[in-house]
Amino acid sequence: MKRGLQKFLQQLKFPRILGLIFALVLCIKLLSACTNPSVVTLSFVVPVREAKYWLPLIDQFNHNNKNIKIELGNYSKNSPKDPNFSDDVKKIYSSDFQSESPSYDLIYMDIIWVPEFAEKEWVMDLTQEFSKEDLNGFLPSEVNYGRYDGKLYRIPFRADVGVLFYREDWLKELHEDPPETFKDLLAISQKIIQQKGIPYGYLWQSKPNEGLAAMFVEVLYGHGGFWINEQKEVGLNRLEAIQAVEFLRDTIKKGISPRDFKTYEEQYTRSRFRDNQAVFMRNWPDSWREVNDSEISFPSNIAIKPVVSAEGKGIVTVRGGWGFGIAKNTGHKKEALQAIKFLTSAASQQKFTLAYASVPSLKRLFYEPKIVAKYSHYPQLLYIIENSSDEYVRPRIPQYARASCILQKYLSEALNVDKNGYEKAMDDATKKTQDLLLEPKISNDSEPFECKI
Repeated sequence: MKRGLQKFLQQLKFPRILGLIFALVLCIKLLSACTNPSVVTLSFVVPVREAKYWLPLIDQFNHNNKNIKIELGNYSKNSPKDPNFSDDVKKIYSSDFQSESPSYDLIYMDIIWVPEFAEKEWVMDLTQEFSKEDLNGFLPSEVNYGRYDGKLYRIPFRADVGVLFYREDWLKELHEDPPETFKDLLAISQKIIQQKGIPYGYLWQSKPNEGLAAMFVEVLYGHGGFWINEQKEVGLNRLEAIQAVEFLRDTIKKGISPRDFKTYEEQYTRSRFRDNQAVFMRNWPDSWREVNDSEISFPSNIAIKPVVSAEGKGIVTVRGGWGFGIAKNTGHKKEALQAIKFLTSAASQQKFTLAYASVPSLKRLFYEPKIVAKYSHYPQLLYIIENSSDEYVRPRIPQYARASCILQKYLSEALNVDKNGYEKAMDDATKKTQDLLLEPKISNDSEPFECKI
């Protein structure tokens, strides 16, 4: 027996052992391939300005989840692509919902889309997927803005709020306090233009797009007016709305704001403000990253405050924000929920906030030491959010896109200081909006709306 075993071992050549090992490894790999589920790919689209800041979060998720892969639909081979603005992102999603083979399971949603997407049944009801405990740490207003008709459709990722940027050094030099009212803003702007020789006092978003609508809502509310209230009344031709238009026209007529106002969107105002061409700028908080670039000459001389309003109106600022929903027709609900819970977590929001200078939607992050060390104004942002009424939002109606388009068209006409008849333009805007609100409800198979001005 012993001699036979020795003879067998002598006959077993080394290459044959290698062959057996290779065959065993191959069998294990084939078995693994048969038993492991295929990888689920989730994709979503973001504005191009923030695209590259998503890549670290996506890479982290993909590394930790071997059976789920997230892709950024508009970022390929480190080359960012359109869309540039919120309207452009929405157009991509809206067209995708209408296609026979939709591409997106995750829906990165602007705050103003929720009623329309819910009404058209494009996004899933998430009410039963997130408990009160799950939502407890978020800003209450951000959670509420994700609801429509009592149901939850969007989980907040980042909040947003309009603020007034200003050159703190120039105000101190001229012994001026930051403005609180529209009257203050005009007076200080004129003084600094004269004494500093700068082109403008106040930059605001005036290009006919959603930026114009958001900016105007602040000025409108700041004068005590309203756009569309809960009773579906339209207030665009009331005295307060006319006063809001007159204030903006005054900034143009007096040379405080540019006459070529139709070109001034968010990025354009940021670049002009950064290049020392104005003392005040209305914009969103993430502008801080660009106007405080270390390569420019005044990295420590920028400050923010609430936007101005009429005497006694308090903090009046429009709310924005982005969050995640799930496409109603998804075949990957479980995986999409897992992705949303990771992307909206405190760790993910902190990483994104530090890189992008956006506003988190989790309250405790406003006092997170690493965030405050880099952006000392974040506690002030929380104060602005919590002390501004939740009523100061753009109308939460399914027809919002069309209502905004009407406002943009007629407001742009009203702001043309070379022509009279701004009251008629606002009266036309009111009538068109009233007609819109009387139309039947939009259906889920209606064509994507595109605003053409």
